[in-house]
Amino acid sequence: MDFDIPADLASYLSELDDFIEREIRPLERQDDNIRFFDYRREDARTDWDRGGLPNRDWELLLAEARRRADEAGHYRYAFPKKYGGRDGTNLGMAVIREHLASKGLGLHCDLQNEHMIVGNNVGLLLMLTYGTPEQQAEWVEQLAAGRGGFAFGITEPAHGSDATFMETTAARDGDNWVINGEKTWNTGVHAASHDLIFARTGGQPGDAGGITAFLTPVASPGFTVEEYLWTFNMPTDHAHVTFRDVRVPDGAIFGGEGRGLQVVQHFFNENRIRQAASSLGAAQYCINESVAYARERRPFGKPLAANQAIQFPLVELQTQCEMLRALLHKTAWLMDRDGPFSASDKVSMCNYWANRLCCEAADRAMQVHGGLGYSRHRPFEHIYRHHRRYRITEGSEEIQMRRVAGYMFGFMHQRAPKGVIEA
Repeated sequence: MDFDIPADLASYLSELDDFIEREIRPLERQDDNIRFFDYRREDARTDWDRGGLPNRDWELLLAEARRRADEAGHYRYAFPKKYGGRDGTNLGMAVIREHLASKGLGLHCDLQNEHMIVGNNVGLLLMLTYGTPEQQAEWVEQLAAGRGGFAFGITEPAHGSDATFMETTAARDGDNWVINGEKTWNTGVHAASHDLIFARTGGQPGDAGGITAFLTPVASPGFTVEEYLWTFNMPTDHAHVTFRDVRVPDGAIFGGEGRGLQVVQHFFNENRIRQAASSLGAAQYCINESVAYARERRPFGKPLAANQAIQFPLVELQTQCEMLRALLHKTAWLMDRDGPFSASDKVSMCNYWANRLCCEAADRAMQVHGGLGYSRHRPFEHIYRHHRRYRITEGSEEIQMRRVAGYMFGFMHQRAPKGVIEA
């Protein structure tokens, strides 16, 4: 068994580091762009006059970073070469995302917006797998370049983890479908031209089948953004939307009629492993900064690092990072070898533990740094507030543990048969 990072991947990390220093750091420092990352970050990023939406200057800066990364050949790493990518692997993405997150908060990697110079554009991977030829012709290039995208509407006010009980419906009317219902936590809809709405088109509440995904223009009559929900970490782009007789054509169906939850499951597995890698990287950053500070800080005439009360909690966190890293790399490797549904139990293990570990590491970093750690002059409170979200979204840690239990006790199959959705 060889646990070394492949030589070509290690070389690529160095290439990314060079690009960051040459292109991204100078952009981060010019025109007071640092306000988006220093103690002013939350206020600078938030347009309080537009209901708490992301500031347009902030989003334009992220777009410029993506443009430069795409021009340099980095943004599309995970995509097939025919679309300008590098045929990147799940293992490669896991290693890259951890590496970038471990460098701390910056324009190279800002997880509040799922922004990285190496794009985590799972929407493109879904489009290549489930999109019709007509949809791919319309969407692939803008998705690949990060110039456009669609929001993702599955969660409802009364239904989150129990998505198969969703109350949003779509009924056929000739060559069209009529959608009625509502969704919440519909992230990014303020900047999206379309919303991928999941609606029941058949079956009974609780059935995995009978749910269909529709690529729905947000400008459609009857499509209303009711509010943007303010959160622990601002700005907000998490919308509550309603649909009143929203009409879409047959061509809006994404992934096949009644097969929408397969799209969801594919998205979750691909995204959860990458999210776990980012949480691991952010946790490692918090630990590294705490160790460095403890060695420099000298209360009562001796380094803070000499105290076992400082050492031992950081030792435990570092041990957990090392163990998680091994499982994460194995899981990503299994997904590359056997497909995205081949290691679902391990994806859930990685995801819930990484998100919890990041919160614990950020909390410990605040404690080690004392009052400075609690202030916004260090990034730990920002890291905590953002990653605390991931212990709930895209499957709470309790749901992740329930999935693992399902495989352990024989209630679920590791590889879902074709056409069957894992609950």
